Amino acid sequence: MVQLIKIGNSQGVRIPKALIKQAELNNQQLQFIITDEGLLIKPLKKPRSSWENSVNEAQSLYQLNDEESLWLDAPLSSDDDWQW
Repeated sequence: MVQLIKIGNSQGVRIPKALIKQAELNNQQLQFIITDEGLLIKPLKKPRSSWENSVNEAQSLYQLNDEESLWLDAPLSSDDDWQW
């Protein structure tokens, strides 16, 4: 059984190491969601965090020509384009 413990002016819960590993919470920012049943703790997912892996996978599946490779490696923007 887990109980709330005092931490300064707040209260907290110690999460056993095995649960942290199983839920993949180690070194993650966490999100708390209030539900009808209580409190849900889950890792905060960053938008588009898997895009780089998806692009790398697609590149390995399909042979890109030189022009396509240059386009994918191009910077998104450059200060050289600005005129003041």
